[in-house]
Amino acid sequence: MPVGHLTPRENRMPSVAIIGTRGYPSYYGGFETAIRKLAPYLVHRGWDVSVYSRPGEVRLDDPNRDHRVQTVMTQGLETKSLSTLSYGWSATRHAIRRSPDVALVMNVANGYWLPMLRRAGIPTLVNVDGIEWDRAKWNRIAKRVFRTGAELTARHGTMLVYDSTEIAKRWHVDFGTGGRYIPYGSEIVDEELPIESGLSRRAYVLFVARLVPENTVSEFFSAVPAIAQHAEVVIVGSSGYGGELDERARRLSERLERVRWLGHVRDDRRLLSLWHHAGAYFHGHSVGGTNPALVQAMACGAPVLARDTPYNREVLGPSGLFVSPSASRISEEVLRLVGSPDVQRQQAEANTLRARTNYSWADVNASYERSLQELCATRRVRS
Repeated sequence: MPVGHLTPRENRMPSVAIIGTRGYPSYYGGFETAIRKLAPYLVHRGWDVSVYSRPGEVRLDDPNRDHRVQTVMTQGLETKSLSTLSYGWSATRHAIRRSPDVALVMNVANGYWLPMLRRAGIPTLVNVDGIEWDRAKWNRIAKRVFRTGAELTARHGTMLVYDSTEIAKRWHVDFGTGGRYIPYGSEIVDEELPIESGLSRRAYVLFVARLVPENTVSEFFSAVPAIAQHAEVVIVGSSGYGGELDERARRLSERLERVRWLGHVRDDRRLLSLWHHAGAYFHGHSVGGTNPALVQAMACGAPVLARDTPYNREVLGPSGLFVSPSASRISEEVLRLVGSPDVQRQQAEANTLRARTNYSWADVNASYERSLQELCATRRVRS
């Protein structure tokens, strides 16, 4: 049904509240990237869009910001374990007062607030993200919090979204749920981007990740000295809260002349350039589904070496290159890729084609809109 004909209440444009990200426009992670693409798409299609946001996490002066998207500031506790829960609580309370036609909720930590939205008659489309309770960065209590949030999501979410078929299988086994498969999208780089100063095309190794244990950070850092004997190494990312892995990245960059630690890179174009010219991009994510960094690296034509997991195999497909998570194997296979121009070219072409075919933002945004339309229709029937 065309969105222009979708008038759930009072013969007006449909409205959606987006809860659970750091806001719009924000450059923090995968959820934020998705909302930077989806929110303007929806307003262009005739939706009233409100994105609940955290103070200090959004760039209101962003020249690419679509001012038709409403950025609603909320309050919460800035701690590693309570930020998502507390901001989700305040956003949910505010959304209930505004009574949108549908809510798009990101992250199962917000599963605790889904019963409130359900009682208010607001249908929810919930992106469950990865398997948070398996992540090594969380302690036992935090893992229990996420697991309970997932159970509540399975029980009270109106429609669930999985960003990979492997995540969908896990949820079906653990919770008996169905839902929609909607992955992340990517921007195809068709132009020749300028290369970072001091680097040479296809001659450096790139690592992009949040510095947390499940992203194979420690193993990669242990491989860096051997890699740096033969190639430049660029590390992008931070933990967000400081800690041991950030300190290891700093020490590597200070001790080894060929190692650069750039921290968290907020400049999209700079990050695209780093992927575009890399000789080998090591992707170590082990927990989660379709990873936004991986699909974007593919779209940039990066030769990828990924940790061998079902999720990475699903994304990269039969042409992917995979490695076990040991320092010796990582350094060996990374250097093999950096030293093989023919393999680099083959991987770049295969990855770009797969990203263009399977991970386009146009398809992703259209899938989200169709799902939101269906939920709006269910509210119209009930009202």
